[in-house]
This record gives sequence, C-alpha cells and structure tokens, in this order.
Amino acid sequence: MKKLLLVFNPRAGKGLIRTNLCEIINIFTRGGYDVTAYPTQAKLDGMNKIISDGNMYDVIVVSGGDGTLSEAVKAMMKVGSKIPLGYIPAGSTNDFASSMDIPKNMKQAALAIVKGVTFDYDVGEFNGEYYVYVAAFGVFTDVTYETSQKWKNRFGHMAYVGEAIKRLPTYTGHNVRAEYDGGSVEGSYILGMVTNTKSVGGMKRLISGGVCFDDGLFEVTLVKTPSGPIALQSLLREAAVNSLSEKNFVTFRTSKLRLIFDEDMPWTLDGESGGTHREVNIINHKQAVSFIVMPDDKTAEQQLVNALANDKGIEIEESDKYGT
Repeated sequence: MKKLLLVFNPRAGKGLIRTNLCEIINIFTRGGYDVTAYPTQAKLDGMNKIISDGNMYDVIVVSGGDGTLSEAVKAMMKVGSKIPLGYIPAGSTNDFASSMDIPKNMKQAALAIVKGVTFDYDVGEFNGEYYVYVAAFGVFTDVTYETSQKWKNRFGHMAYVGEAIKRLPTYTGHNVRAEYDGGSVEGSYILGMVTNTKSVGGMKRLISGGVCFDDGLFEVTLVKTPSGPIALQSLLREAAVNSLSEKNFVTFRTSKLRLIFDEDMPWTLDGESGGTHREVNIINHKQAVSFIVMPDDKTAEQQLVNALANDKGIEIEESDKYGT
C-alpha cells in the first residue's frame, strides 16, 4: 500500500474534521493508502511535521483553513519536494478551494484526492517567505488574521465583513512605486494584491479575469486612493460588477514585482500576518508544487456524490450530497 500522511488542524472552521475524520481515513484506506493521521498542536506544527517526515510518504494531505494549506506549501518548498499534495478545506472562507473547484464537503474532497490527478501550481516567494495565493497590503488586509477565531467559527465569512466595516474609517492611502515585467507605476493606493487565485476573502470581483494557475504570472491589483466619498462610491460600484477601470484601479500580470513604500507597510500572506516591510520583492515560482485535483470534467462532482452514496462502508447524509 502507498503511504499517506494526513495533517489536520482540529480547530479550523467549526471543527468539522472531528466528526468526519473516521470516514475520511476510511476513504483513503479503501483507495489503497496506509494512512498516518497527525493533528497539529500549534502554529507551524504542520509545516515542521511535513519538513521532518514528509519524504517518507507517497502522498501528503492537509485539512484546515488557508493558513494550514500555506504551512504545507512552505514545507514543500523548503525541502524541494514535489510529492503530490491534497487539500481538504475546513476553514471559514477557503479561497484556494473555491478557486481550484475542490469540493467543500470533506468526504467529497477526500474521494477527489483518491480519484484525482496532479496539477503543478505556481507558488509565490515574498522577501524569502513562500505563499500560496495572495500577498496583500492596505485596507481590510489585516482583518483575516485579527478576526477572533471564536467569531469566525460562529459567523464564518460574515465575521470578516463585520470586522472590515468596523475598521473602514481608519484606512488611508499609501504611496508606493511598483516595478514589474517591462514597466512601472507610482501612486497612492488603499489596497494592493499580488494573487494567483480567483477569490480573496470570499470576494471574486477584485481579481481580473483569465486567471491561470500555472503560467508563471501573478495577477496584480492596485486600488487607487479615492479623493472623496463620491470617488469611493464609484470605486465600490466598479468592484461590485468586476469592471476595474483605469480611473480607480491598476491591474497587470507579472512574473516578478518590486514594491517600494514611503513607510513600513503591514502585509498579509494567505490570510496570516506577513510582517511589516518598506521594500518588497515578490517572485513567481512556476509550477512549483503538485496539487491533487479532480480531472477537468463537468460530471466529476456528480461522480463523487454517486461514489459516496453507493459505498456501503461510508455513511452519507442527504445534505452531504450537495456539499452543504
């Protein structure tokens, strides 16, 4: 049997992994894997476990929020491993899972790993630190890691929204110069994102279309500082309908990026604090990590549902069939 390491955060989201763990292990075992399950005990514990023991396994699977996933990717990059990496989402928002069409239902996600294929995904490097899908500064970016876990578990994505609204009056623009492939731009911005995703904080409107996860390019979005309430309303209207005009936004794609600020700037990496920096260098590592994903097949989700429902060894609730 192939060996599978399952690293999970028992506290992520509403702790659903606790009630699904036995069936997840059962799915992997039926799929031909000898499973070792490891519950993380503290921040960076998952990363350290994968660094120390990961090369002993044929497949590594992590379950938790985007922070747990980020730790796994950091570990894979640090050891230079392309062991297939599977993800079972269990957090409050799960941007990466939404972008990659990974089932939200844990049992479906586990079966997708058993039946899936590998996909080589681009990874970002931020001043020597690796991240998966977003590096950001400015308005709202501290909300994800400063919102109480208690409130995230109770209210999910709405906890972020409430915290963001509370902080809105305190935000101002930041002067920055951005140097990228073949160009540069300079101005005052309230928000900047360097992404490889279709969704950030559950919002899908602030990312330009045509996202490709393995092309070696980031999507960069810089939101210009509005001059007053009317300009802010115009900006919000454009963001709501994904119409990012040059009047309010700067967008481009690049394989590398240098950002220079007039002041020390706090950053977030995959929803976790990325520290404070006056100068930032970001590099795209093309196709650096092999994720396990479902084949590009419109019937794949229904096949997962049928497989779960027909497996006599797995209990499945009616609501589970629809990923609720």
